[in-house]
Formats: sequence, structure tokens, C-alpha cells
Amino acid sequence: MRIAIGGIATESCTFSALPTRLEDFRISRGTDNSFRELYPFLNIYPDIDFVGTITARALPGGPVEAAAYDAIKNELLGQLKSRGPFDGVFLDMHGAMNVAGMDDAEADLYSSIRAVVGDGPLLSASYDLHGNVSGRIMAALDIITGFRTAPHIDALETRERALSLLLHCLRQGLRPRKAFVKIPVAMPGEKTSTEWEPGKSIYRAIEAQIDGRDVLDATVQVGYVWADEPRMTACAIAIGMNEEKIGLAAGELAALYWKHRRDFRFGAPALSVDDCLTRAMSGAATPALISDSGDNPTAGGAGDVTYFLSRALALAPPDMIYASIADPAAVRTCIAAGLGAGVDLQIGGKLDRVNSQPLDISGTVDAIKADADNPQVVLKSGGIHIILTGKRSVFHRRQQFIDLNLKPEEHKIVAVKIGYLEPELKAMARAAYLALSPGAVNQDITALPFNRIERPCYPFDPDMDWEPVVQIF
Repeated sequence: MRIAIGGIATESCTFSALPTRLEDFRISRGTDNSFRELYPFLNIYPDIDFVGTITARALPGGPVEAAAYDAIKNELLGQLKSRGPFDGVFLDMHGAMNVAGMDDAEADLYSSIRAVVGDGPLLSASYDLHGNVSGRIMAALDIITGFRTAPHIDALETRERALSLLLHCLRQGLRPRKAFVKIPVAMPGEKTSTEWEPGKSIYRAIEAQIDGRDVLDATVQVGYVWADEPRMTACAIAIGMNEEKIGLAAGELAALYWKHRRDFRFGAPALSVDDCLTRAMSGAATPALISDSGDNPTAGGAGDVTYFLSRALALAPPDMIYASIADPAAVRTCIAAGLGAGVDLQIGGKLDRVNSQPLDISGTVDAIKADADNPQVVLKSGGIHIILTGKRSVFHRRQQFIDLNLKPEEHKIVAVKIGYLEPELKAMARAAYLALSPGAVNQDITALPFNRIERPCYPFDPDMDWEPVVQIF
């Protein structure tokens, strides 16, 4: 049995003017060892001939440049064409890619793959639960399964499930039927985490729908809300060999999601930037974690909006870490000045010029990490340790702070450009706040200039009525 592996995975904020370019993708090719590192579960199947093509993954950002998408897609298709035939294709996806000038980019990719490999092979895709799904996608894929946790602690498990479902169907000679219900609800991930209700119960209900044959698998997609295109909403999916039962499964999950549409909430107090800082400064808990949510790079924010930092400088907390501002020019200046040097800089406001402007600041170079790929420095201004990075960066792990001589648990406030807290950050937080800050991925979704989503849709149309409509493919 021969299985091809490939995929293009990113999350694209259509409200961001920062394009995702070819150089923003981390590309793994089947000819290098990174494929086995990416998918260690391949070793479970020594009897299968796995053929790595190309897997590309980029930090969420603005729409992917058309030339970048075409380059990756054409290389993937070329590999499939020259190295086939295949019994199946496993696609490692995210599901919320937008390509400049194109809606439903994943559907375009799957249709192109189908044209190369033919009608016989099964196509199986693993999805982030913030992927947006369409009828075209459901028609093109044979198997689709998504994450069941947010934060995403089951990413590897989901990829393995997508592959095991593919192999099971091939070995049993099955081509599953698929049920799809588009749920007209748009919610940010910060309200739909599976760590609290109602997300916790909704995702716990998935397993009860699966029986191993009639219903092989079921998925609930929250969707990616900062994408102004028609497929943006939640959905429920079931795959299996019994049309009636997969229809019932998808319909029940969709109805459960709809029932709780008004119950989704933030997992921490969601306040203005000033209120978050004031509470954190006056509280006894150390450290207090604050999410600078409107410029969260893991949701597509540019990572250099300066509003939060400007308010922090004005309120002058005596002890705070701020992670981070992407500004390669400022990093170069600090490194050239050297450790302990005083510098005057204009930082940030260069990637997201819509929601930000450069911030004038003076400080002392407090730490340098001269990494060739992504150099980083700490600029100390008053009581604030500001992390500046050469590339857009996410700070999810304690070690990232330690590498810059910062022990986050020893500081009064740690502010991070993030939404809900990732596990290591949550573990260290003695208090947590979500700042409703400006940026391309700000939480006030009804105020964003949506023009192309399907209406009615909750919460844009809060009084709408809806009943699940099941599509079978």
C-alpha cells in the first residue's frame, strides 16, 4: 500500500494587510528526515510505503500571496504526479487558508490533487478546529477529522487519527459517506475553548456519536472568525457507512452547538487594556498574566501593534514583562549597541499600519539572544522588560523567557500577545485577564467590516431562527 503525505497549513486573517509570503512557510520535503520527525506515528505501520511530498506550515497572518500558494501547490502536485500511483493521500492541513484573490483555497487544492491522483485513491485531511469547511471541501475529501481541544493539545493525535481512518477504509475497501451541517454561528477561539463550558461539553459529546462503522468519526469545527468569506462559520461533520446515522450524528452535534450559542464566553475577565493593567498592578497574585488579544500572532495578528505597550508605559507598572514586539531594525540597533547600552528607538507599528503606529521609547539593552534565524533582545524601560524579536514570534513556553534571562514567575505582570492561555502560561498564572486590545484579530467581531459572509449569522443577527440542514456527500 502506498500513501502520499503532504499539505499546506495556515490561518489567514482577511482583515490584515500583512501578506503571508513564501519565505514565511516552514517547508518539509519527503526527501529530508524532518518528515519522520513530524509524523512519528508512521513507524506504527512498517508495511506501508509512505511517500512524503511537501508539507508547508506558516504562522497565521494575512492572506497568502497567490505566487506563494502556486509555488507550494505546484511542487506538491508535481511530486504526486511523478511519484504515483497511490492508494491514498494524507493531508496535514489547518483549514483556514485564504489566498489573495481566491475563496476556499483548500477546496482548490483538493480539487487539484484529485485531478492528479484520479478518482480511485482516498483523500484524508486533518484539520485544526478553527478551520472553515465548505460543501466543495466535503465533496473533494473522503475523510476529514479535526482537533477536539483548544488549546490544541491533540494536534499529533488528530493527524494520526486522519491516517488511521484512511488506512482502515483502504484495508476494508470502504469509501465513507459524509454528512455536513453548516452552523450559522461565528465565534472567536477565545470564547470557545474546550477547557470550559459550553465548549467542554460540546466536544465531549463527539465520542458518543462514533460506533466504528456506521459512524466512523465525527467532528465539530468552531471555524476561523477573522475570515471574510462565505464558508466562515462553525459546522458539524460525520463520516461512515450509514447515511441515516451520520446524518443524525452531524445534526445532533450541530443542534447542540446552536443551543449553546449564547453561552460561549471568555475564560478570563475580558476588560479594557487599562482595566487589565490596573487590576494586575493592584492585585496580590504574582504573576498576573494578561493576553494582548487583538494582536495575537497565533490568530493572524501582525505582532507589532503598540497600543498595549503604550498604555503600560503610561500607567508605569513597577515590574512587567511584555512579549513581544516584532521589529528587526530595533533588534539590530540593540545588538549593535551592546548589553547594558542605552538606546532611543521607534518600535513596532511597521507591519500593522492600520491598527498601530511606531512608538518612541528609550531604554537599556538588558539581554541579547543572537539567534541567526530570529534574534531577540530585552529592552528595559522603567519597570517594563520589553521583548523585541527579529521575526513575528509567539511566546507560549517558559523556556523562551528563560533564554532571555527572564523568570516569568518572579515578575508581577507578564503580558503576552495571545488569546486564551497555552498550557505552560496557564500553569504559571496566579491571575489571568484578557485585554480587549485593538488589532486585526480584535474580539469585537460585530464591529469588523464583514461584507462577504453568509447571513443571517449569529451574533451578527442575534434574533435569527435556524434548524439544522444536513447535506450528504
